[in-house]
Amino acid sequence: MLRSILSCNHRCCPRQTHLKVYFSSTALTANDKPPSKHNDKINYNPDISFSTTVDPKYLKYPMLSSHDLESHRKPPTRVRMLVRDFIEDSLYNPHYGYFSKRATIFTAPPHCGGVEGGFDFNKYRDSVEFEVDVAKRYGEFGNGEEDGPGRQLWHTPTELFKPWYGQAIAQCLVSEYLLKYFPYEDFKVYELGAGNGTLALNILDFLKTHYPDVYDRTQYTIIEISEKLARAQRHHLHQRGHGQVVDVVNQSVFQWQRKEHAPCYVVAAEVVDNFAHDVVRYDLKTLEAYQGVVAVDEVGDFVPFYTKISDPLIASYLALRRRLSLPVPLPRFLRSPTLRKLYASLPFAPNLSPPDYIPTRLLSLLKILRTHFPRHRLLLSDFSSLPDAVPGLNAPVVQTRVGTTMIPCGTVFVQQGWFDIMFPTDFTALREMYEFLLSQAGPDADEQDELSYARVSPLTSSTSPLSLGADFFSSRARRSPLDGVTSASGLPVGERKSSVFSHAEYLETYADLEKTRLVNGENPMIGFYENVKVLF
Repeated sequence: MLRSILSCNHRCCPRQTHLKVYFSSTALTANDKPPSKHNDKINYNPDISFSTTVDPKYLKYPMLSSHDLESHRKPPTRVRMLVRDFIEDSLYNPHYGYFSKRATIFTAPPHCGGVEGGFDFNKYRDSVEFEVDVAKRYGEFGNGEEDGPGRQLWHTPTELFKPWYGQAIAQCLVSEYLLKYFPYEDFKVYELGAGNGTLALNILDFLKTHYPDVYDRTQYTIIEISEKLARAQRHHLHQRGHGQVVDVVNQSVFQWQRKEHAPCYVVAAEVVDNFAHDVVRYDLKTLEAYQGVVAVDEVGDFVPFYTKISDPLIASYLALRRRLSLPVPLPRFLRSPTLRKLYASLPFAPNLSPPDYIPTRLLSLLKILRTHFPRHRLLLSDFSSLPDAVPGLNAPVVQTRVGTTMIPCGTVFVQQGWFDIMFPTDFTALREMYEFLLSQAGPDADEQDELSYARVSPLTSSTSPLSLGADFFSSRARRSPLDGVTSASGLPVGERKSSVFSHAEYLETYADLEKTRLVNGENPMIGFYENVKVLF
């Protein structure tokens, strides 16, 4: 049933076992044999053996970043890159990226009969009837002929429960604003990755109707990486009469340079799940960390391999994770030297630990918020767990839509632009990193120190200059007052800046639940998306 799918993930479906899918630029085929060497391939690796040495030809390829690849009009060959750059290029390249060219966001058709084209929830007898109607409209919306696997269609709670979901977020933000800043400061909101612009529209409509004085002081900025979506957002919001308060900036948030000195709210709703991650694995003998790299050969095959930590962002994350004493990223049996040695001696045992997907781009965002939005308050909602993930710790779901079926894959190294790659968020770790980074007034630690520290076994006790010290949890470690304000949210120094809520807890606090209640009393806005959490 649709409900079981939605409660797990808005873009996932149960795994199809023993299914192999290969993609050709001319036709879609499904068979048990791999395609010829020169065909494009999806989720296919011909090598079953593992070697500790890397073919020298791959090491001679130029090392590129996703930024370097933005000018490429088709996926590159004879290059190598970090795993995060491969993922970022696959999702966001302006010429062939998944979100730039393939993805279409489902929205309820205008003839649904509800408010602003949304579903009229009060007319459905129960959740079964609602699920059937959603599935029907989802199928109608997804009918479209395109080359390749098919139309890449997905939906979000913002679209499925519009306008009520957006109004709940609006109520949350305006309540904070009225309590702390009105009428002395403007109401400034920055939304990251606004999709169809539905959330922005619902928030602004709500303010205009219920809080006209706040609306008159509103400055709503959307930071959107996709040129196609940015155009649609700008057109839609201007058409609905919000052109005077909305500014749509077609730019990656990771390239943001403008500093906002005033108090503001940063909204990231179902965005960070598509932030690129890096892969780290540990040598089973020494527990030294190695970073994941992928080479793309002359015919477009992907060759993943691992090298010593050299990337500053990876080193910064690993150092921060150790500094905050976050859980060791190793299975329990690998934490014991005896069991680890026994495991490594088994026939065909790997020489590296399971892949550990680390949220390096999320760390970049937190540093940008600290630097360019020093008085912000963050509202972030996303998935805390996902089904059908590829192997590894904190591993993503990799999937594509074939016809009307979502097909999960077993690796992140798939044809660029045709697959959604989405990660769960560890909200406990996120809050710890967020709180700590915002408490730091000075520059980051020395890059060379972090590189050296990142290469040490994660089981070694901390003796580096990055050690926390005995007073980490004292008020001296919290953010100092800024321009007369004790913190970005106005909290006294030493208090937590944010809390983590379940999806239901958040909506029960801020949403008008009667608008989405079914005849039998069920409420899908509360019951669905049980694996979503909110940081605020």
